Amino acid sequence: MIDKKKVSSERTVLIGLITQHQDEEKIEEFLDELAFLTTTAGGVSVKRFVQKLEKPHPKTFIGTGKLEEVKRYISAHDIGTAIFDDELSPAQLRNIEKVLDCKILDRTNLILDIFAQRAQTSYARTQVELAQCEYLLPRLTKLWTHLDKQKGGIGMRGPGETEIETDRRIVRNQISVLKKKLLSIDKQMAIQRKNRGQMVRVALVGYTNVGKSTLMNVISKSTVFAENKLFATLDTTVRKVVVKNLPFLMTDTVGFIRKLPTQLVESFKSTLDEVREADLLLHVVDISHKNFEDHIASVNKILSEIKSADKPVIMIFNKIDAYSSETIDEDDLVTKKTKSHYTLEELEKSWISKMNNNCLFISALKKENLESFKERVYEAVKKIHIKRFPYNNFLYEEYTEES
Repeated sequence: MIDKKKVSSERTVLIGLITQHQDEEKIEEFLDELAFLTTTAGGVSVKRFVQKLEKPHPKTFIGTGKLEEVKRYISAHDIGTAIFDDELSPAQLRNIEKVLDCKILDRTNLILDIFAQRAQTSYARTQVELAQCEYLLPRLTKLWTHLDKQKGGIGMRGPGETEIETDRRIVRNQISVLKKKLLSIDKQMAIQRKNRGQMVRVALVGYTNVGKSTLMNVISKSTVFAENKLFATLDTTVRKVVVKNLPFLMTDTVGFIRKLPTQLVESFKSTLDEVREADLLLHVVDISHKNFEDHIASVNKILSEIKSADKPVIMIFNKIDAYSSETIDEDDLVTKKTKSHYTLEELEKSWISKMNNNCLFISALKKENLESFKERVYEAVKKIHIKRFPYNNFLYEEYTEES
């Protein structure tokens, strides 16, 4: 885990690969995201290294020549950390450390560290600790650097393996304890969900940093923590919301991200249960991000993995106040379109609105078009409510008509 005091001035380099699955444009986008993750963790990225390979080098991820180039730069510019865009195997991690002689992190480790910094409640901290232990277990040998110079032979067998195996046993025991603790909390949360009754549940889902918590605050008039950083929200927050006398529960969930560590998906199972048990999903999208289509695909992939892809979904395109397009205007090959060219009506008629049969354009921060948002959510919740409480809903309809 990164020390918060040291990380504020920690200079890093970012390293990625162009492969048959990641072209040059895609790796630039991934490294932009990795730079944002680094900033969120408290570091600063000073240089990027990219190499074109058919697949990652099995021993050192990048080629040996590129690794030497990275080493020279690190030595010359006082770099403390090298961050790789993909998860490194234990062997790759050890081999790279021997060459670069600095702290080595991969994308998974970086995300885990951010989660550790952001976790506020005991439940979230337990989830993160379990994910960290499961990530650490196969990589424990790198911690015992004081044994590196020991050689085999008489009198030299045993101590290293004894310490490593002891440490592994400690971590395995800790994983077992944490899983039991989470199982107990999961049961408590399941009871809490059951105690909420049959009230309609609406879950905010989406890529990280798309404005879910800001939208939650505006609609529910609550004070969920919101910040322009990745994974600002880790703890699931549930609020009762009432629109036109119709109450329902709204849940703010942890944001998704591409290459989400499998350890986190498993550890945050109970958090994702809020999504699984929701009656309606509000898929929030940052329309101002140039690759929001990829973000939509990533979220849909994770929803499919947690068996929630078949739920009713309203696509909420947020941050229309920050949206701009660099598409060349066909009538003017010099002038580029900017956000001043796009009104709400134009966005609703654009190709973006055709991405989903049920979508809306809003700005949660500027509170633009929120009345339409409330109306759309109200109609969707009402439809579910009618099916669940047909008789009660009949009385409710009579009451609203008379009033």
